[in-house]
Amino acid sequence: MAQNAPTTAKKDGAKKEEKKDLPLEAGRTIDINTKEGSWLALDVHPAGGQIIFSMLGDLYLLPMAGGKAEQLTEGMALDVQPRFSPDGKSIVFLSDRDGNDNVWVMDLLTKKTRQISKSKNENFQAAEWTPDGEYLVVSQGRRNLKLHLYHKDSGGGTQLIKTPETLKTVEPAFGKDPRYIWYSRRTGGWNYNAQLPQYQLATLDRETGETDTRTSRYGSAFSPTLSPDGTMLVYGTRHNNETGLIIQNLKSGDEKWLAYPVQRDEQESIAPLGVLPAMSFTPDSKELVASYGGKIYRIPVSGGAAKEIPFEVNTKIAIGPKLEFKYPISDDKTMKVTQIRDAAMSPDGKRLAFTALDRLYITEYPNGTPKRVTTNDFTEAQPAWSPDGKELVFVTWHEKTGGAIYKVAANGKAKPVKLSQENSVFQEPVWSPKGDKIVFVKGSAQTYRESAGPGAFDSRQTINWISAKGGASTFVTKANLGANPHFVQGDDRIYLYSSSDGLISIRWDGTDKKPYVKVKGITTFGSYADMLEEEMSHNQHLNEREPQQQASTATTIIKAPKGDKALALINNEIYVVTIPFVGGETPTISVADIASSQFPSWKLTDIGGQFPSWSADGKSVYWSIGNAFFAYNMDQAFAKKRELEAAEELKKDAKPATEVKKDSTGAKEAVKIEGYKPVETRIAITVPRDIPTGNILLKGARIITMNGDEVIENGDILIQDNRIKAVGASGTLTVPQNATVMDVKGKTITPGFIDTHAHMWPRWGVHSNQVWIYAANLAYGVTTTRDPQTATTDVLTYADMVETGKMIGPRVYSTGPGVGYWSYNLKSLDHAKSVLKQYSDYYNTKTIKMYLVGNRQHRQWIIMAAKEQGLMPTTEGGLDFKLNLTEVLDGYPGHEHSYPIYPLYKDVLEFVSKSQIAYTPTLLVAYGGPWAENYYYATENLTGDKKLNYFTPKVELDEKSRRRAGWFMKEEHIFDKHAQFVNRLVKDGGLAGVGSHGQLQGLGYHWELWSIQSGGMKNLDALKVATILGAKSLGLDGDLGSIQNGKLADLVIMDQNPLENIRNTNTIKYVMRNGRLYDANTLDELAPTKKKAPDFDWHSALPLGVPGVQE
Repeated sequence: MAQNAPTTAKKDGAKKEEKKDLPLEAGRTIDINTKEGSWLALDVHPAGGQIIFSMLGDLYLLPMAGGKAEQLTEGMALDVQPRFSPDGKSIVFLSDRDGNDNVWVMDLLTKKTRQISKSKNENFQAAEWTPDGEYLVVSQGRRNLKLHLYHKDSGGGTQLIKTPETLKTVEPAFGKDPRYIWYSRRTGGWNYNAQLPQYQLATLDRETGETDTRTSRYGSAFSPTLSPDGTMLVYGTRHNNETGLIIQNLKSGDEKWLAYPVQRDEQESIAPLGVLPAMSFTPDSKELVASYGGKIYRIPVSGGAAKEIPFEVNTKIAIGPKLEFKYPISDDKTMKVTQIRDAAMSPDGKRLAFTALDRLYITEYPNGTPKRVTTNDFTEAQPAWSPDGKELVFVTWHEKTGGAIYKVAANGKAKPVKLSQENSVFQEPVWSPKGDKIVFVKGSAQTYRESAGPGAFDSRQTINWISAKGGASTFVTKANLGANPHFVQGDDRIYLYSSSDGLISIRWDGTDKKPYVKVKGITTFGSYADMLEEEMSHNQHLNEREPQQQASTATTIIKAPKGDKALALINNEIYVVTIPFVGGETPTISVADIASSQFPSWKLTDIGGQFPSWSADGKSVYWSIGNAFFAYNMDQAFAKKRELEAAEELKKDAKPATEVKKDSTGAKEAVKIEGYKPVETRIAITVPRDIPTGNILLKGARIITMNGDEVIENGDILIQDNRIKAVGASGTLTVPQNATVMDVKGKTITPGFIDTHAHMWPRWGVHSNQVWIYAANLAYGVTTTRDPQTATTDVLTYADMVETGKMIGPRVYSTGPGVGYWSYNLKSLDHAKSVLKQYSDYYNTKTIKMYLVGNRQHRQWIIMAAKEQGLMPTTEGGLDFKLNLTEVLDGYPGHEHSYPIYPLYKDVLEFVSKSQIAYTPTLLVAYGGPWAENYYYATENLTGDKKLNYFTPKVELDEKSRRRAGWFMKEEHIFDKHAQFVNRLVKDGGLAGVGSHGQLQGLGYHWELWSIQSGGMKNLDALKVATILGAKSLGLDGDLGSIQNGKLADLVIMDQNPLENIRNTNTIKYVMRNGRLYDANTLDELAPTKKKAPDFDWHSALPLGVPGVQE
């Protein structure tokens, strides 16, 4: 191509196509003016006169001599990885302009584009021309990408390397010989806390199909780049803790260093843009053109100094509308309970039993007033009605006394009767059809009590039964056979759900297992589905498995009390299926496309549902979401269907009332009975909110107000009830005579700390009465938390327990289960809106987690729906910098986890800071290198930390600290490098938050804060990140984050000054949450009332006072 060929163009000359496939309209523009860039993947024109590179998702052409870059593409789509064709007339590049990553070719003269690949659910890393310019070698796949071959004109291509499944092949490259494809290979997608090597170079012989590994370097070998004359190979490798370039003579095999250090490689994340930015030889093979240090250089292969090719980019980047909602915190004396759990309808359909705030309630249905049935002050759960509707059975849990099964008269006129004798944890009780027995799941109370997380070993050991009059229980079978025991009318067998066998039944002695049906659902989107196994764990081995595109399986199946129907809960949606009577292999019914299900099936929900159950007559299905209860009457729904069918017969030309919709993802929408809506009833329980009364004066402290840079060296704070009444120089406030005065002279006060990424997962199902995780965080000064992935909705009840004063803890905000965790396959914008209604209308989470929900189209639907519903979404980093750029482009207001690439330069800094996306880097689990927590575990004395041991179960602390894999030289750690970007971001006016990721509850927050400060940040700025910037990130800065009149009284009082040493944040003497002042070492309340902390029963017995070896 001639150097003076026209180069400036819009993204493909066909904006209509862009609007159609990327639904989000831009709402803002960001000015980028820079002479440096981050991760500049480039290529040199075959004629040598130009360079093409990508920056922030747009393509640019640059004269080889340097100068002002000419923008080749623009708009909302992300365009990356450009490569010139051998004749120089076209480029191949990757773009998501059709809603998913795909390969595109642009004619440089006409600027017209052609789509080569047409995937809807795969990732693409790179595309390279074959030397003859007729074909393209593409690295594509879901996690473990494989090489594919496409013709430049048409066709679906073919996969070149298929096995092993765990093999990942990226960065295809050619030299002079078209026979061999060079590439980088590794096992699995990535490794956390990686040990080297991770990658080696390999070649694929296009004649024989054989592959050969060509390197064996400790520092890995990656990014093969071959000279046009076929004599040289350049590749990247790690030397010590930095990356360099090696040049190899292909004939002799001799190697030498070409450049060191260069851009830090991405071998410790998923490297979606290559392990190094793409580089290229000049046509005469005398120089290598590469990007590092934010610049572009020409490196002579014969040795000598590199020459900079200066460039300048001045552009406006279009991004999505700004989402900035404020969520005022109410001072109302009462509040509505957010969630009802385990709702059970009475056999006559007139009363509803359920738990709220972990206490048992009954209400007349549908218009009654809920009333408690007992006076217990410990956890009650999972009520079930007796067949005659006169009694309820339920389970309880108390940390000291363990679990029990109780029954109680439904009229509330008699005291509950304890039925169980043994000390166990009990779950899922159900009455037998005759009402004389109760079947339940039983587990170990000891292991349940000592468990530190949401589940417990042996909490589901056996299925037993007990007489309805009480007594000893009788063993039926092991609980691994199935769960959710239930009965049907006219049959004395016990029905269970088994994840492997589906719906089954057994006799009372556990024998004669009979299978009935299995149910499967949609095939969910994406390459990250099984990353959802446990977000907290960041499982070390998930990276090696290639996600399978398999149909979702039911999480429970319940047979109808009458007839041949069963309900199934799949991907948080509720279906009813017909059970066929067959012999032989258990039938499997797919509800992915109900119109073509093997047997009659129905989808009952469109916004999800939990706690599903049948009516006693089998004619209605019930479920709940938040505090709403739903009743779906099958007869009424069928009558509505018949009515619509009759109307359709009268109007043949009318649009069908029921249809199957499709979108560009190819997903089908399950058929529902249009026109029928389940009956929704809000269960309104009003309870007192915990707001103290009284006045407290904190006198004589240094006050870091977070009102700008204000520091009052000797100040007073007056608290009235739960809010700050006044703040100022000591002795200047008007103080009520009845105020409790606390002398805090010499201490330092800051606003309460805010953890914007706090995984706090207490027990699920049967809840704890006090939660050690909550207590630990509060004791360490964390007064507000936001969990951006809770996996279940148990958090809704736990948060209410804290808000009403029944538990000690910080303010508990959450996103609820991440959007994507329940594995939706979004079909339309309307579908996305329905999914988000769970969060906006029922969970009241205020924020959501867009958890790797799908392709670019899906992600744009989510943010469009969130904007309409007033939700502030945050995102999962996913070790994917390419994904991260698109989330900024789409206007997402939050980002979780560190960007895996460093250093990042002015282009990304301005892009992120001006977008106002809130960046929570979670450096304790840093991407792109060793986790920061490993540094602290290696250097801190945790076993000698009295406070940490008091607030942490021993098993939890032992598992984390006594023996752990992962020791790294100090220079290998990267958290301080990532922290440098956070420092620059905050200086540039960007938003950041401190997120401890639940790695070490309480103290871990301080480790994360110290890590953020380690990038050279001023201590005051670090404290701002911990307080006012975190509050702003969550939309709570109207009430939290600074010490100002009218704001909530959430405070941290430290013995030492954190402005002098950031580690003084861990010298906390007192902590105040919502106007209550606590001793930070015990959580005894000191003011406005004095009250001992509840008994914390999470400590296991120590082996003291027993015989043993005398030392």
